[in-house]
Amino acid sequence: MNRLDVDPAVLLETEERRQLRAVLRDLFAETCGPEEVRKQVEGPRGYDQALWVRLAEEIGVHGLALPEEYGGGGYTFAELAVALEEAGRVLCPAPLLPTVVLAGHALLGSGDGRACERWLPGIASGAVTATVAGFVQAAEVTAERGPDGWVLRGEADFVPDGEGADLLLVVARAPDGERLFACEPAPPHGTHGSTCERTARHVLDPTRRQAFVRFRGTPAEPVGEPGQAPGIVDAVLDAGRVALAAEHVGGSAHALDATLEYVSQRTQFGRAIGSFQAVKHRLADLLVEVEGARSASAYANACLAEWTPELPVAASAAAVACTGAYRLATTEYVQLHGGIGFTWEHPAHLYVRRARADEALFGTADDHRLRLAELLGLAGRSD
Repeated sequence: MNRLDVDPAVLLETEERRQLRAVLRDLFAETCGPEEVRKQVEGPRGYDQALWVRLAEEIGVHGLALPEEYGGGGYTFAELAVALEEAGRVLCPAPLLPTVVLAGHALLGSGDGRACERWLPGIASGAVTATVAGFVQAAEVTAERGPDGWVLRGEADFVPDGEGADLLLVVARAPDGERLFACEPAPPHGTHGSTCERTARHVLDPTRRQAFVRFRGTPAEPVGEPGQAPGIVDAVLDAGRVALAAEHVGGSAHALDATLEYVSQRTQFGRAIGSFQAVKHRLADLLVEVEGARSASAYANACLAEWTPELPVAASAAAVACTGAYRLATTEYVQLHGGIGFTWEHPAHLYVRRARADEALFGTADDHRLRLAELLGLAGRSD
């Protein structure tokens, strides 16, 4: 694997990306403060539909990494990563990860031009929300031919944004092998008479909804060719890991900035607590962790942007570095805020929930260390 295959320019923040970051930060500051996020996650959708539309129409976030022929902007994942980092910074609950990253990459990875032409323009415009089932968690779903076409039967659990997504991309066992299928559940939310029942799961992180989905003869269309599903799943999961790493960099940066601001203002014994040597050391250690995570994320973004062979290694390395930094950042966020950091009124607990829940979303840090050992040929070595 040749790391020089990655264009060094992709690792740098271009002027366009700086401008995109500034615009997004202003928009999220207006719409995704702690109180706004709480209201959004308690609503029926779980996110602000008006913000979803603005992200798509005013900034074009949804289509940044999609080809122009499908209504996208024709940029790379490096640009989309800027949006994901800023969304992670404020815990924006909009389903960017399942719709734009997971479902978008599943459609592109299938190589099915008809399916891409049908659904990617809707994703790019913000008109369609989508997700994947049987990717993050194994599902027991089978596909069979009915009188009017393919139908799905079985169950999939912990489907990201599974309760409200307009489009589900499902891995199912068909007579000709494991395949990817697309279905548009209707009516939503398990309404009586639906062939697709969707039930929200009570999960640790309320800003990232998940659902249990039961297929009961649900009409579906095959996407791609038989036998493609395992390769598509692997590629989509690596894209998800890279996206999650970008979100974690944003969340870690917020925790560090908020903690620095607090310790600079909070006083004890007539001094700001940030002037105490022990606090300085803890924050210095956290800064090193966050910057290390930022570097790992940037390299993974570049590998995904250019689809280099190094992507699996970069994705797992970023997962280890960024989840570790996020865990430390949220721990210090709570502890260095003292008593207020432990209250429900303070947003710190929302970041703790996101960090802890995400640690296992695409595999734990230990899972990725084992994967890295296998990818690098170190598994089983004793020297």
